[in-house]
Amino acid sequence: MSRLANKPLVLPKGVTLQVHPDFMEVKGPKKTVKIKLHPEIIVTSEGSNVFVKSEKGNQKVLLGTVWANLRNTFVGVSEGFKRHLVLVGVGYRVQIQGHKLNLTLGFSHPVVYDLPKEVTAESPSQTEIVLSSHDNQLLGQVAAEIREWRMPECYKGKGIKFLGEVIHLKEVKKK
Repeated sequence: MSRLANKPLVLPKGVTLQVHPDFMEVKGPKKTVKIKLHPEIIVTSEGSNVFVKSEKGNQKVLLGTVWANLRNTFVGVSEGFKRHLVLVGVGYRVQIQGHKLNLTLGFSHPVVYDLPKEVTAESPSQTEIVLSSHDNQLLGQVAAEIREWRMPECYKGKGIKFLGEVIHLKEVKKK
């Protein structure tokens, strides 16, 4: 059983929670999200505290997951999540055209990536991408799919990496 699920979740300011029998509705300044509940998980709200409980012993393994998903939803609808990607390499650049990313990554053709409607992208410079969304899981998935086009390699350090990620360069072979 999760130790975190024993602690109450605190609703951020501006976020409201409505618990229905089979789903919850979380409203915040950025988005309104509906979360489907497992039938044996009980979510109760007392003021600004939210408690996650289970009366059956075999469903206690889900408590930590439900608790973490709720916390991520509260943060997502109030503040949102961001992922920063950096393109490292000669000629690597990005252009944002509506909900499409036009990436030049050293291939013979440009790579066009269609963003989901819940994810927005900004490009402060030609080699940076800032992705933002209310859904942390979807945001991580999109960042991983973009990064998959050119993973950072260990000899020159070229590729798409997360901001702050350190690529340890290997030494080339010597004769």
